[in-house]
Amino acid sequence: MTRRLAPVLLELLVPVAILVAFGLWSAQADSFYFPPLTEIAREFWNTWVFAGFRNDLLPSLGRLLAGYGASVVLGVLAGLVLGMVRIARTAAEPVIEFLRALPAPALIPFALLLFGTADSGKVFLIVLGTVWPILLNTIDGVRGVEQQQLDMAHSYRIPGYARLWRIVLPAAGPRIFAGMRTSLSIAIILMVVSEMVASRNGVGYFVLQSQRAFAIPEMWSGIVVLGVLGFTLNWLFLRFEDRFLFWHRGSKGLLSTDRR
Repeated sequence: MTRRLAPVLLELLVPVAILVAFGLWSAQADSFYFPPLTEIAREFWNTWVFAGFRNDLLPSLGRLLAGYGASVVLGVLAGLVLGMVRIARTAAEPVIEFLRALPAPALIPFALLLFGTADSGKVFLIVLGTVWPILLNTIDGVRGVEQQQLDMAHSYRIPGYARLWRIVLPAAGPRIFAGMRTSLSIAIILMVVSEMVASRNGVGYFVLQSQRAFAIPEMWSGIVVLGVLGFTLNWLFLRFEDRFLFWHRGSKGLLSTDRR
């Protein structure tokens, strides 16, 4: 039991120390920009445990999950095709390199023209910015499958869908999940950016409006929400990854307690 608790306590040590240090400093700093930690905590409770959760956090989560889910489906499917078909990959490479070089926030004016202030425009921006790590990692993962495995499966006349499900996807799985984890953090960033322009709700909208109204404790409470949201989603993603890639981690001699 002690050995299991030690890593958890070690992980909590630094965050708790930072909170204590900031709380002690902010209590006597008398700074307009850094209000006392107790005031931030009070605003967090009053705002996000009640109305803010329903009015701002849930809409943000809906856009985030819709955009990220669409990116995963599109990136994995397109990556499988481009990874297995060399001609398609060669033909699509210039277009992919051009589109992924475009910063998603730069297309906010285009999204406003195309979708207006609807949520579909925000989802579009999230997809545009998050699909590329998944797509490129899927392509690399598929190309990294050992040719001997594919030749053996072909010689035994294993159907194409079985080769894809039993050989290609498991071999490319670690790379696909690496791209998905990278895209998750990008999706949170783009969610906030898209909500700061022509939006009526969302965490990003709340943070910006609080800053404009000089409601600094409320602004910091929104920033704390974003940090908690990112931490929680990353933790859930790692549990999901451990469940689907347990065979890979076992073959590498890794333990779930080693993951960060």
